[in-house]
Amino acid sequence: MILFLHNRYRTTGGEERAVEDLMWLVRERLGEDAELLERDSSLLGRTEAAAGMVGGGLRPEEVARAVRRTRARVVHAHNLNPSLGWKALAAARQAGAKVVLHLHQYRLVCAVGVCFTRDRECTRCHGRNTLPGVLLGCRGSRAEAVAYGAALALWQRRLAAQVDAFVVPSRFALDRLHALGAPVPGAYVVPQVVREFGSLSLAPAGTYALVTSRLAPEKGIDVAIESCRIAGVPLVVAGDGPERARLEREFPDVSFRGHLAELELSRARERAAVALMPSRSGESFGLAAAEAMAAGLPVVASRVGALPELVPKEWLVAPDDPPGMAAAIGRLRGDGSAGERAIARAREIAAPEVVAPALAEAYS
Repeated sequence: MILFLHNRYRTTGGEERAVEDLMWLVRERLGEDAELLERDSSLLGRTEAAAGMVGGGLRPEEVARAVRRTRARVVHAHNLNPSLGWKALAAARQAGAKVVLHLHQYRLVCAVGVCFTRDRECTRCHGRNTLPGVLLGCRGSRAEAVAYGAALALWQRRLAAQVDAFVVPSRFALDRLHALGAPVPGAYVVPQVVREFGSLSLAPAGTYALVTSRLAPEKGIDVAIESCRIAGVPLVVAGDGPERARLEREFPDVSFRGHLAELELSRARERAAVALMPSRSGESFGLAAAEAMAAGLPVVASRVGALPELVPKEWLVAPDDPPGMAAAIGRLRGDGSAGERAIARAREIAAPEVVAPALAEAYS
């Protein structure tokens, strides 16, 4: 039995999807039971959330009970902020489980997790020195910034000390954690898994470019919009987030679809000619790119973060370069061989038969 532990974000994104897919992988490819113990930030008041951060977690006895009830041999933890914390991991170990901590982002050091603030990448915080994030107000309100900064500095090393094995989704993610001074001496690289792969690319008949993303400044949606304007290609944006209202107001000619269910997103990919990943920040993997490629879509992506580990180098462009992205769209649009290459490349990196052995090694 593998017990998954996760604190959902107020605005859900790729990490929630990754947890679901990893549980599927454990059941279907590793032949073990998997269960999820989940908390939801949207159900926490700000006072309770702050208490969880500063106190190192809330109600750790729930985790211990779950370990004993399920007889879990491994607790596979994901996001722990704000309500789980190091105490949840300590409780799991005391109840007899080994602990694997999956670092999808950089939350051991960075209060917002993505190393992006004030419209640019930021790695000012280092190790236990989280004061820059407090002074910059990265969490929005000063009170929340102080709570996060203090908690990360106070509990960072104690949290790491409860971990038997760290997991990251890319080599870039591990390198950045080291550069940030995170107490992660080493980690298993386990790419995010993609469940479904197309047998044939439909991209040559596609009619628009597709962005699937959380709508936040670091995702570069405005770059995709300008790129498509230059290329003369319609743009469809699937996703939600804090930037949606502004983007819809400023760009009424773009089709904003909001969050799409799995079937709807699959249909959107079937009608697209190319997918875009115009990120400004150091993506730790790029699940949207991997899933688009698996569906047979060539992906034009920024040359940042872990995207060069996934996307062929000829499809990469400099971040914040709409003319460069527009030129790449023009090269790939209608290229049937590019779609077939996308499927093959996604299989190499993210197919279940590739990811399952890597995850099993981490568990062992």
